[in-house]
Amino acid sequence: MTERNHAELVAAQSQSPSATSALAASWRRSMLKHGLDPADRRRPDRLSDSELADRHQAMQAFLNVAGPQLDQLYNLVGLSGCNVLLTDAQGIVLDQRVSDADAAQFRDWGLWQGADWSEAAQGTNGIGTCLAEGRQVTIHRDEHFRTLNTAMSCMDAPIWGPDGRLLAALDVSSARADQTERYNRLISAQVAQTARAIESLFFRMSFPDARIVVASDDQGEQAVLLAVDKDDLAIGATRAARRALGLEREGAIRPRPAADLLGRQDDLTGFDRAERAAVMRALARAQGNVSAAARALGIGRATMYRRMARLGLGENHGGLSHM
Repeated sequence: MTERNHAELVAAQSQSPSATSALAASWRRSMLKHGLDPADRRRPDRLSDSELADRHQAMQAFLNVAGPQLDQLYNLVGLSGCNVLLTDAQGIVLDQRVSDADAAQFRDWGLWQGADWSEAAQGTNGIGTCLAEGRQVTIHRDEHFRTLNTAMSCMDAPIWGPDGRLLAALDVSSARADQTERYNRLISAQVAQTARAIESLFFRMSFPDARIVVASDDQGEQAVLLAVDKDDLAIGATRAARRALGLEREGAIRPRPAADLLGRQDDLTGFDRAERAAVMRALARAQGNVSAAARALGIGRATMYRRMARLGLGENHGGLSHM
């Protein structure tokens, strides 16, 4: 397909009400929402060194976790002419792995640190469309919005933060002229696996004093992880866990008994620990209302306060009310 034919096809599909595919929807966003031109030959804008350094600093803990995983992914795909990139949630490339032989090509394409590959800036592309739709995508050659980008194939997966919000995109882009869709599928599976590994590792690092409970996901596509404190209350959850268990979509979650969420009995040892956990569960279910928690336990409020004092749960324990 010639450059002119590609630009004309994208323009026609973007404005056609009968074009209902996910690709056509992305083309439509690119042209109508973001006002982009598929024939535009400008390379992506890049941040200044100081601006890029600020973004690195803001995400340094995450980048430290992700780095070894990028190395492993690059070891698998780097020799086949691929560039491994990690972006923030705005589509800015923060880190990458690329061979010396391929570096010039990718730099010329703008697939380099500091470049803006958001859908708003570049139209349909692996990084930007992955972030815009919050899902794994492959954008192969002339599926790109801009004709300038149709020589590349891009396989991407989103990475979600411990707070349930979109945190980053992991991308593998290929410069090979003979890249096939079958090979893209193989790379895409590895990208998704690496993205899950990074997400899980960063979640664990974010709750250093909690134990991490792993629950299976029927589709096996995302890690369902809960962070559980010493009182057996779930205090953190990955995005997949939030969706599977009906928890808050984003932000901090309200502490809940892990046994309630997982549908299984506690496995506790020691009378005091068991009693403390039972009191904490009652308080969590009552959303901190001491009187309601006491009723649920079948005891009086005065008895409840005595037990709380003995178990180290004073009246100033976070989130308590006394009505």
